[in-house]
Amino acid sequence: MYAALLDANVLFPNLLRDTLLTLAQRGLYRPLWSEIILDEARRNILAKRPDVDEAKLERTFALMRENFDDANVEGFEPLQVGLELPDPDDRHVLAAAIHGGAQSIVTFNLKDFPTLTLAGFDIEPVHPDAFLLDQLDLAPAIVLDGLRTMARRFKKPPMDLGAVLAVLENNRVPDFAEEVRRRAL
Repeated sequence: MYAALLDANVLFPNLLRDTLLTLAQRGLYRPLWSEIILDEARRNILAKRPDVDEAKLERTFALMRENFDDANVEGFEPLQVGLELPDPDDRHVLAAAIHGGAQSIVTFNLKDFPTLTLAGFDIEPVHPDAFLLDQLDLAPAIVLDGLRTMARRFKKPPMDLGAVLAVLENNRVPDFAEEVRRRAL
């Protein structure tokens, strides 16, 4: 199964994270991350969103670990030595992707993961907008059903598919949101 390492920055926007994990739950790909990535996401969420209840956030990450028990990559640390990236602090992400057998790293920070560098490991850096569009092209019925199911889960405030897509557009995946609108609304 296709495996994609989810960088911390795509786990930050709640609805984007939910969308990525809903599609993984439906068997479209295998998500990967490390505890370092989850900790980075948690720290950034709490720093940028002081209104977030830390206990609820911890529960979200616990549910992620529980529902995707094979997603957490461990033992990648020795691979970091010798990896060359524009930001040395991102070596753990590439090392986890290599060790976990990922075919891609889904990230907003494409400049930090040069295509040429990652190609040597048969890994592709992919913006979440492009990744979601690929999923939509590969399995449109599954993606649309997943998004509709997500929308029905929202009670406070209630959301329909159009509202979900508006939030996703604000979460920097506008092409995906527009293509879903074109196909479903």
